[in-house]
Amino acid sequence: MSYVEVPGAKVPIRMWADPATVDPGALQQLQNVATLPWIKGLAVMPDVHYGKGATVGSVIAMQGAVCPAAVGVDIGCGMSAVKTSLTANDLPGDLSRLRSKIEQAIPVGRGMHDEPVDPGRLHGFGTAGWDDFWGRFDGVADAVKFREGRAVKQMGTLGSGNHFVELCVDMSDSVWLMLHSGSRNIGKELADHHIGVAQSLSHNQNLVDRDLAVFIAETPQMAAYRNDLFWAQEYAKYNRTIMMALFKDVIRKEFKKAKPTFEPEISAHHNYVSEERYEGVDLLVTRKGAIRAGSGEYGIIPGSMGTGSYIVKGLGNAASFNSASHGAGRKMSRNAAKKRFSTRDLEEQTRGVECRKDSGVVDEIPGAYKPIEQVIDQQRDLVEVVAKLKQVVCVKG
Repeated sequence: MSYVEVPGAKVPIRMWADPATVDPGALQQLQNVATLPWIKGLAVMPDVHYGKGATVGSVIAMQGAVCPAAVGVDIGCGMSAVKTSLTANDLPGDLSRLRSKIEQAIPVGRGMHDEPVDPGRLHGFGTAGWDDFWGRFDGVADAVKFREGRAVKQMGTLGSGNHFVELCVDMSDSVWLMLHSGSRNIGKELADHHIGVAQSLSHNQNLVDRDLAVFIAETPQMAAYRNDLFWAQEYAKYNRTIMMALFKDVIRKEFKKAKPTFEPEISAHHNYVSEERYEGVDLLVTRKGAIRAGSGEYGIIPGSMGTGSYIVKGLGNAASFNSASHGAGRKMSRNAAKKRFSTRDLEEQTRGVECRKDSGVVDEIPGAYKPIEQVIDQQRDLVEVVAKLKQVVCVKG
């Protein structure tokens, strides 16, 4: 489908979804965003749903301003995927050992490494820029500097919620490695700090929603936020790269005879800010629950833990600010999912997947998400499908 245009206060809202199916709370959030004085465009992806401050699945283009709540608290959250030389025939019938080995290598939930990961010991990990990256930690907000020890040990860890590590098989029986994570606690602390600063500024006192507080260009507050934002986005990318290197090491050890090789990594943020130019105007484009899908750019659009995911290639649709959805998108809240579904439902909906099937992950049950095939179909003018993957192992945070 192409987009549907919904009138907004200052800009039209371009929706790659049927407005009648969008939660009223999310629709109101979108209308609120469209009132911001600095806004130049608003695109809505088919996985749209209610979020804190700004809607998940929204692409907000502003001139001379940025809204930290429209990035979200997991700065730089995103996906990575790698195609391997392994095929489905190389996999054992019982995948429980493999899941256990992945969980041993990559801490999940609030877990962290006992000692910081030494990237110099990781096979194929490029350490160029690593020391410079950590050197810039001294420049981030004073309010979070005391967390440095934790930030170092959480580098290369999964986190909780909807974050995951998966072993997948595509339609040609090739095995893929895929994972979803972000900037861990340090990103959240930086986001919370700057959202608080933005809400205290005088120019934000009369906004329709205080969560939409912005920083304005050429101010000290904007400079400080941009510094910390881009550092956290880099942290998130390093975090995924290190986890993928740890994941590859597990695969090498578990499949020694097959001598697996790995294609180049596909990586994409879906909670971030980018400086981009449209129609001759420099804009700050915020994607919260959306990926960049410029012409020929690869992206990853995951479904839920029992359905599968898609590797896509962007079509460069300027109407969406070169964007696409970041996943299937929730159709019910976590609390609603826990009330609606049982562990028996989880077992049924994840049949054939080696994964947790206990009450702790019922809120991540496939039934709590929109059908991924429908979400893909609604953005055929934004991306083309390169591969469809089905997970056989899923490690949840």
